[in-house]
Amino acid sequence: MIPRQPSRPDRFTFNLRKGCRRAIDPLRPGRRHCRPGGTTAFYEEHPAVDSKGMSAALAALVAGLLGIGIGSAQAQAQVQASGNMAVTSDYVWRGSSQTADDPAVQAGAKLALPSGLYASVWGSNVSFTPDIGARSEFDLVAGWSGAVAQDWSLDANLTRYLYPGTGRALDWTELGATLSWKQRAWLQLAHSSDALAGGHRGTYAQLGGRLPLNERFRLEAAVGHYWLADAQGPDYLHGQLSAIATLAPTWELRATVHDTDNAARRLFPGNAGGRWELALQGSF
Repeated sequence: MIPRQPSRPDRFTFNLRKGCRRAIDPLRPGRRHCRPGGTTAFYEEHPAVDSKGMSAALAALVAGLLGIGIGSAQAQAQVQASGNMAVTSDYVWRGSSQTADDPAVQAGAKLALPSGLYASVWGSNVSFTPDIGARSEFDLVAGWSGAVAQDWSLDANLTRYLYPGTGRALDWTELGATLSWKQRAWLQLAHSSDALAGGHRGTYAQLGGRLPLNERFRLEAAVGHYWLADAQGPDYLHGQLSAIATLAPTWELRATVHDTDNAARRLFPGNAGGRWELALQGSF
């Protein structure tokens, strides 16, 4: 799913965006670009709400979706549950819109063990042209995260991107890892032998940083490069700059400017290039 962090995805987002451009062509796998959350590969997790009922319900939900058995009260007590919800003006992933510049509603849930192992599920509405019936995206993630040295942490995971109801081979899998330093900088690497469900390999790298201005405001910036096989499409570069304001302990307002190089504009006509988004996001 920055690693849109995700990563990935412990966020709630509300976005208001103007303008509408031509959507991605999902019938040509090399032109399709899908990602969890449209955020950077790095983010700061908020502690779960102190509610046993909410944690148990969330644990049961993710366990059911991912097939994780939690049979006893002791096992449930060892599992840390967290989640996110989002409404965004434009679902942007690695520089390209997944909703044809339209808003998206997003939500996710995560279960983590004391060992660092975790599983999560995240979903969003999507919009492609021509219309092949894709209305939603679900990302299933299994991985491990934890400290690897003083001030350094690692998140390694396997992500399966799913597009229910399309009747087409749009689903694909990606192996990724994010190395973070002091909650201030991160490096994400990801690779797939079936990148963008195009039948060819692809490798993605993102470098980002965070600059706190005070207790309420911070800046985040990231630049990413996607290496794609020639048969899939040209390699391309994208970048993003965000200003984030903390409204409450688990609520933030985020404004982001995105841009890409000309290779991305040719690969994703009407969905890459300069764009902005406004987001209200929260976690629990």
